[in-house]
Amino acid sequence: MTQSLRDLTPLEARVLGVLVEKQRTVPDTYPLSLNALAAGCNQKTARYPVMSVTESDVQTAIDGLKRLSLVMEASSSRVTRYEHNMNRVLGIPSQSAALLTVLLLRGPQTVAELRLNAARLHSFADNSSVEAFLDELAARTPALAIKLACSPGERENRWMHLMCGEVSVEQMAAAREPAEGSVASSEWETLKAEQKRLADEVARLRAFVERMAGELGISVDPGPQD
Repeated sequence: MTQSLRDLTPLEARVLGVLVEKQRTVPDTYPLSLNALAAGCNQKTARYPVMSVTESDVQTAIDGLKRLSLVMEASSSRVTRYEHNMNRVLGIPSQSAALLTVLLLRGPQTVAELRLNAARLHSFADNSSVEAFLDELAARTPALAIKLACSPGERENRWMHLMCGEVSVEQMAAAREPAEGSVASSEWETLKAEQKRLADEVARLRAFVERMAGELGISVDPGPQD
């Protein structure tokens, strides 16, 4: 990072991360319109923390990023669209950009989590290759990433970007850890979907058994009714 590049705001970091992500994952719609950028910032999945921002908020963030040359307006488009310039401004390879993007979008993660979450942006051969690029980001002056100390009960260190300035390890760990006995929203949605699938399957089996019993003239207990 150049010495003149100031710390980003959380929304500027989110906008930058969304631009890099969408360039790789949905290239047909890249560069992004203001509306698409706002939608990417407000995604409920693959984002930490979840945000709720307006197009006006995003435009303010874009204007700030443009002054840092991190974002540019795309040419030859009737609708104003935006593209990132992160790799060139920061002077980092695509592998490092992929890891930095996932950190910008998802917050602190372990090496294994980063390898998994960055798969759509870059396929890393193993965890050691991920760690090697993270070490390079941490060794820069100023550093772009930092390895956080393990929280109580954890066996692996998490990494965090420094695009928004220095981080408090204690606050970051507290914010990242769910309350005891709580379930992350993504896990909760998965559990609800699985419960519905099982309920539907039980209903189909019940109907099948009752139909077969009727054909055989056998009386069956219908069981509890919904």
